[in-house]
Amino acid sequence: MVSTPKDTGGNRRRPGNIGDVSVYVPGFRIPKPVDFFQSLGDHLTKNLVERLVALRTRIVVMAGQEAPTVTRTRRKTQHGGSTLADLQQALEDYLPVLLGLVKDGSQLQYKVQFVWVNQEDDAEETAMSNAWYEVLSVLHLMAMLSLSQANLLLLPRTSGDGYQPKVSEENRRASVDIFLRAAGYLDCAVRHVLPQLPAELRRNLPVDLAEGVLRALCLQALGQGVDIQLGMAIDSTKATLAVKRRLACEMVKYWQQAQDNIMNLPLANGWGEKHRLLVKWKYVEAKAAAYYYHGLILDEGNTEKYHGMAVAALQAADEYFKESRKACEAFNAALPLSRYPPLWGTMKYLSEKIPKDTSSKVRINRDLYSYERIMETAPTLPDFALALKPDEYQLPPVDPSWNEEKINGGQTGSNQLKGDRR
Repeated sequence: MVSTPKDTGGNRRRPGNIGDVSVYVPGFRIPKPVDFFQSLGDHLTKNLVERLVALRTRIVVMAGQEAPTVTRTRRKTQHGGSTLADLQQALEDYLPVLLGLVKDGSQLQYKVQFVWVNQEDDAEETAMSNAWYEVLSVLHLMAMLSLSQANLLLLPRTSGDGYQPKVSEENRRASVDIFLRAAGYLDCAVRHVLPQLPAELRRNLPVDLAEGVLRALCLQALGQGVDIQLGMAIDSTKATLAVKRRLACEMVKYWQQAQDNIMNLPLANGWGEKHRLLVKWKYVEAKAAAYYYHGLILDEGNTEKYHGMAVAALQAADEYFKESRKACEAFNAALPLSRYPPLWGTMKYLSEKIPKDTSSKVRINRDLYSYERIMETAPTLPDFALALKPDEYQLPPVDPSWNEEKINGGQTGSNQLKGDRR
């Protein structure tokens, strides 16, 4: 059993640098050991307790050793599979057995004190005697692993032809699926797990499990998924300006909602403040894209009014783009330090097009119309319904080993629990 930071090889120390960031993961929640035999030995068969111990210990060891490093390097296990996939599988194996503790409102859910800590806040351990808290923490870690996997896929790789680093079409498409999967875990946590926790316990949850943070993370995943879709639309000769504008406007709404959920939370310095800076940066960046495409479509109009609105929209895009570069720098400078990978996709294209097209359109329209007739405030962006939804994730059925428990060892456990309630 891993019981001290020393036993994990010293990796539990807060990282000062998290490498290249395309997708920010605001700290892994890492489980610490618990004594299932002391808590459940009188209520369950030895085989079932041993299974819980083995499954959770596997997660404790893997998370303690790999989580602090997995976002910075593409580590491989001796079997050739990624550590992300191995840890994800360990969590999926554990969840059906864990859910036996809460089946049919069982009092066993209150017997074990589960302990977790955020890797970015070593001292902030949170222990709660409720198995639903353990389920919530497991789903959170599954979502964070998915976001880390997306980050690895979206880091530009140097191509064999010697050109600038780029992200393959295959990786971009795969990342969208991963974003939807991560959003599904978080949506399940908010809609189906949080309501199972008593109000007082929900108030005492660590801030990285607060409902607002979970919702913000879900919306972040969807917003970044749309960002990838917009990048693919830019590369497609078939995608119209209308399609690109719609995607950009949807992206604004996702990031605005993420900001609404996270802005008033008491996030401390460290991972929380860095997460807030990410949401601010991506929200401003999305507005730059949306106003750019809105301006191009308005400029297709045949009247002075439309051309004036187009100039105002393009000027707004240029200002938001400049602001987004400053927000990006602030995010990367916040601890733990990070590096933004080389520009690619949406922002590489827009970093070249926004300043150029804004300057050109402003000059042309000011030559055609008097300066006073050009709008000084940006027009309102169109409001589109959000198309991207989280994958529907449902908690797995309880592991069949609990049915055997009911037959072989349930009587003893049942009598004991009745005594406890008295």
